[in-house]
Amino acid sequence: MIKQNVTGVSSSRFAGVLAFCAFLSTILLAGCSQIERPTVEPFYAESPPPPKQELRWSNGKMPKTLDPARSIAAPEADIVRAIYEGLTDLDSNSLREVPGVAEKWDSSEDFRTWTFHLRKDAHWSNGDRVIAADFVRSWKRLREVGKDTGNAFLYQNIVGMRSPAAPADTQSEDPIDFLTVPETDSFSRNGGLRLDGIRLTEPEPNAPGTPQGSSDNSKPVAGKPAAQAKLGVEAIDELTLRVRLELPDKDFPRLVSNPVFRPVFGSGADLEQPRLNADAVTNGAFRITEINDDGLTLSRSDRYWNAESVTLERVRFVTTSSSEAALEAYRRGQVDIVTNAPIEPAALKILTPYEDFRRTAHSALNYYEFNTNKAPFNDRRVREALAISIDREKVTEGELQGATKPATAFLPLGNIHVDRLSFDVERALSLLAQAGFPNGQDFPRIRLVVNRNDTQQRVAKSVARMWAQHLNLETEIVVKEWSDIELTKAAGGFDLIRRGVVLPVADELVSLTAIFGFPEQQLTGSENAPVTGDPADKTIARSEQVEDDLIKALTGDPIEDPALSEPQTARRMAEEDAMYEMNAIPLYFPMSFSLVKPYVKGFEMNALDAPSLREMSIDASWQPKTGRN
Repeated sequence: MIKQNVTGVSSSRFAGVLAFCAFLSTILLAGCSQIERPTVEPFYAESPPPPKQELRWSNGKMPKTLDPARSIAAPEADIVRAIYEGLTDLDSNSLREVPGVAEKWDSSEDFRTWTFHLRKDAHWSNGDRVIAADFVRSWKRLREVGKDTGNAFLYQNIVGMRSPAAPADTQSEDPIDFLTVPETDSFSRNGGLRLDGIRLTEPEPNAPGTPQGSSDNSKPVAGKPAAQAKLGVEAIDELTLRVRLELPDKDFPRLVSNPVFRPVFGSGADLEQPRLNADAVTNGAFRITEINDDGLTLSRSDRYWNAESVTLERVRFVTTSSSEAALEAYRRGQVDIVTNAPIEPAALKILTPYEDFRRTAHSALNYYEFNTNKAPFNDRRVREALAISIDREKVTEGELQGATKPATAFLPLGNIHVDRLSFDVERALSLLAQAGFPNGQDFPRIRLVVNRNDTQQRVAKSVARMWAQHLNLETEIVVKEWSDIELTKAAGGFDLIRRGVVLPVADELVSLTAIFGFPEQQLTGSENAPVTGDPADKTIARSEQVEDDLIKALTGDPIEDPALSEPQTARRMAEEDAMYEMNAIPLYFPMSFSLVKPYVKGFEMNALDAPSLREMSIDASWQPKTGRN
């Protein structure tokens, strides 16, 4: 075309035309560059630092309690971590345990008995010493509070702390969506709609599988004693605390850094009042000095044993009514940190380029749990086939708009050597064929139960479409109110059921307990899993050995396992075993977001959402840059 356009033009004139075109191109390219790639400010909002070591933190609404036993999430947990100190604390960067009230600790060879040696200079804010009896009394109270603690599953492994009152993941509302996609009923109104092998229904009140009333359908746990065991927490002397566990836990010192294990002064009755108490006696690096309608203020405690290492003098927790209000306060320089604020996907795209915007995978899991008491889901080959035929990348980037991270294992902080799930349709089809369902033939319709949430229904629809496309399987999506999910699970009225759980500790045993229940319940259905002829599969003998080991662990019988590299008398399920059993399908880990002013030092964004105020400071020398074009 160019040759045709310039035919008959002299070479000198043609050269001039080319030069002029080159000049115009340079001008146009420069203009387009300015339009398409404008200069982006490095920070979403700049402001000078506060004149003193004072931090202003927008962390959601007003806290409802300051009781460690009931503080399961932000903002309560962040405040409790600041005003109370446990046996150990966490380094917010590495998430490794560091000394707290306990200056050192040791364990028995089997990791079932732990001894903590308390420091002599740990004091309550009223001047009294913190002693081992404070922990015994506080943990007895924790047991008495029972299911109201919210994180009861954290201490179920301590001898005498098992509570038969509630399963680990019982919740009155759905806390694990972590997404801000607007909720609508439009999707759930399409009852009976069939699309690409998907059928979406909302069962009638008296439909089969829909439990009625509030009757207790739970069965007693095999082997559990009827009477509560003696508490395995003992004060050997004022500065020595001994703790006995039912199952070995090498991560126990890390576990007890969680706020739920922090001691309270006296009976703790003052923490159970309807109003927050600014005069509460505490033992942490900070103490409460003011509570009013728009937040509360902490001041550095001069009674804290390591007060000289704490730089911040005051911390103001500023309550905000909405995410928009929090972002506006941050933009105006009225707060220094914003966390615990749901952010719309559109806003995420705007905030992502800024240096003061941070994001990380949150230690929580969304997953589908199998009913392994029903065929064919008692066959692990079927469970694996369904798990590896889901393209998690498409789910997280498409339905969840990049606000989550694909879960290719159960634990976001788990063993990096654990085999991860990979999207593999060819193997999934092979596994189905081995199980007797070539190309999905004769496979029953999958009954997938999800809660009434627009996001979860769209995720379920996407997953069901993949099962239809890749495995030729049909899915019926049953929509339930969240309050009915537990009843449906107890009644067994599902093939798969949507679950969500927060994993607030970096402890493998406890995290797996949160997902699957206490270990004697973790391998349900394994005895029905047929042996496969695929040499790539592990044999069922290994599964049976794991189950036998768990039974021995609960009865205290020794286990002879030459493969164990460390001396133990019992073995409990590890993530590797959970990945093999595949009694649930991990889907995605939610993401956490924060805005942090550049002059705030030491704020570590981590998977446990557990930043440490002890490690933070204000860089008073930092100033906004000026003169940027």
